[in-house]
Amino acid sequence: MKTLLITLFITATLAAQNNETMELPFEEIPAAQEQYTSGNMVKRMVDGLGYRYYWATEGLRPEDIDFSPSADSRNVRQTLEHLFGLSDMIVNAAKNAPNIRPADYTGMSFEELRAGTLQNLKVASDLYQGKSAEEISMLEVIFESQGGRRAFPFWQMLNGPIADALYHTGQIVSYRRVSGNPMNSKVNVFMGRNND
Repeated sequence: MKTLLITLFITATLAAQNNETMELPFEEIPAAQEQYTSGNMVKRMVDGLGYRYYWATEGLRPEDIDFSPSADSRNVRQTLEHLFGLSDMIVNAAKNAPNIRPADYTGMSFEELRAGTLQNLKVASDLYQGKSAEEISMLEVIFESQGGRRAFPFWQMLNGPIADALYHTGQIVSYRRVSGNPMNSKVNVFMGRNND
C-alpha cells in the first residue's frame, strides 16, 4: 500500500511539472491553409482569437486578474471564466456536441483557465480545418439544460461565441493597460506573430 501511494504521488508530481512546462498553443498564428474552404476560414478566425488571447493573458499578475474598472462590472478573473466557457462552445460546435448548462468554472485557477481556453481553441481549430461548406452547415450550436435542448445553426457561432470571445479578449488587453501591465508591444495581430 505504501509503495502504491508513493508511486501515485510521484506520478502526480511529474504530471503537474509536465503541465507547468507544457508549451501552450498560439504563441503565433500557424501558417495559413492553401485553400479557402469554409472550414479553413473558421479555423483562421479561431487561430486569430487564440493568438490574441495568448498575448492578452501572457504575464498577467494577481492585481491584473483582480482588476475591474468599476464595482458593477466583471473583473478580469470573471472575464477569463466567461472566455473559457466561450472556448468550450467553440470546440463543442466543431464536435457537434452539446453545451451543458449551467456551467461553473469558478474552481479553476488562472493557469487552468488560460491553458484550457488555449487548448480548446487549438482542438477547435484542428477540427474546423478543411471542412467544406456542406460540412460546416451540418454543425450546430447546441445547449442542454434541465429545461431541455435547443439547437441553433452554425451562423450563431460566428456572430455569437467567436465574436464575443474577440470582444472580451480586447477587454483584457484594455484592463491590463489600465492596471499598469500593458500587453507586450511586439504583438502584431495583422501578421500573427510578434515583431522582432
